[in-house]
Amino acid sequence: MTEQQPYEVIREESGWELRRYPAHVVAETAVHGVAFEDAGNRAFGLLVGYINGQNTRRQKVAMTAPVVQSSQKIAMTAPVVQSSTGEGFVVAFVLPAAMTEQDAPVPTNAAVRVRTVPEQLVAATRFSGRWTEESWRRHRDELLAALSSAGVTVIGEPRFARFDPPFTPWFLRRNEVLVDVAG
Repeated sequence: MTEQQPYEVIREESGWELRRYPAHVVAETAVHGVAFEDAGNRAFGLLVGYINGQNTRRQKVAMTAPVVQSSQKIAMTAPVVQSSTGEGFVVAFVLPAAMTEQDAPVPTNAAVRVRTVPEQLVAATRFSGRWTEESWRRHRDELLAALSSAGVTVIGEPRFARFDPPFTPWFLRRNEVLVDVAG
């Protein structure tokens, strides 16, 4: 069974919950000039390569869930290849909970980086279905409206989390919208 990122539920509401995620390590890559639906596919090969041994130790790293995708606005001065719109996506694999950034093998592909994400207070909503931008936007907008009504202050950009492999039937897939909130 695939390890899932740990968290503590702080508060449960109708349609969403407040969670505390401990600091954790991710392997991530940025993709540019692709549609929302294609970002995960484009990044997946690079990230799977890393966990399958494309690192300085040639070490395999266990796959965990979720795979997290966020939008990225790229400053004009950033030293990266930019799409014509200046927007892209960052896709990340959460590494096993016991792994620290110092323990993680160093990627051999410069497009993949390993970093520690500090502890986060996150609002989350869960949904099933296909991995489409339309579905994600609808659930994102519903979560943001619910948080606003509840007086919860959003402090980050919403992220899309996928928990299941692509061969899982669409109606059984677990997806989430995650967004950092003030404590």
